[in-house]
Amino acid sequence: MRPRLLAVGALAAAVTTAALVSGCGSGDDWSRPHPKPSAVGSLGPGFWPAESPAPEATITPRTGSWNGVRPSEGYRVVLLTAGKEAQTTTLVNAVTKWAEEQDVSIRTIEATAPDQYVPSIVRAIDMAPDLIISAGNDLIDPLALVTASHLAQQFLVVGAELAEPTENVTAADWTGASFRGEGLGMSSAYDPATFTPERADRAIRAGVAAVLNGRTGIVIWLD
Repeated sequence: MRPRLLAVGALAAAVTTAALVSGCGSGDDWSRPHPKPSAVGSLGPGFWPAESPAPEATITPRTGSWNGVRPSEGYRVVLLTAGKEAQTTTLVNAVTKWAEEQDVSIRTIEATAPDQYVPSIVRAIDMAPDLIISAGNDLIDPLALVTASHLAQQFLVVGAELAEPTENVTAADWTGASFRGEGLGMSSAYDPATFTPERADRAIRAGVAAVLNGRTGIVIWLD
């Protein structure tokens, strides 16, 4: 009976892992090195200020100035998510849709409990993606603990931001989505109703365009 119980336990563990990590996109299994990604296309006028902003600054690019940029073939992304709120689901759906449209190789890690937040971030880093995209307010404080120790890994936070981001953390934010961590409290302007599919789509596209062009460590403020 013991061997059968062990087999059942192994199967259950495999199912749990599959539930936490899923993938879609180009069919890349990530088992081999791949060329450093690059931006295909160029940022339009009005995306970047005439004077380069200071680290941690906020820029307000012209709407649509990022539309001409997409990632090169084989771009690898880990979508890191936590929370079942409607606004988090909207962000996750936007990232997934963008990845499908751009033929991005994407893996998803869902942290389902607070004690999984930091380990999930570390697990995403260990997968060595080109970009880790975070969706969900529950991840903001854990990201603040981890990201500064992994400057070689690029992060994009959509629908929220870190209070003191390092050069490898970019955020795409808007009025109504300005959560910056539990210690700072919820902004009076926070409004879940502002998390629309259209705005989430703009956030992911503008954020990725900035990262691909080396415009990182800033907050991209959207209309």
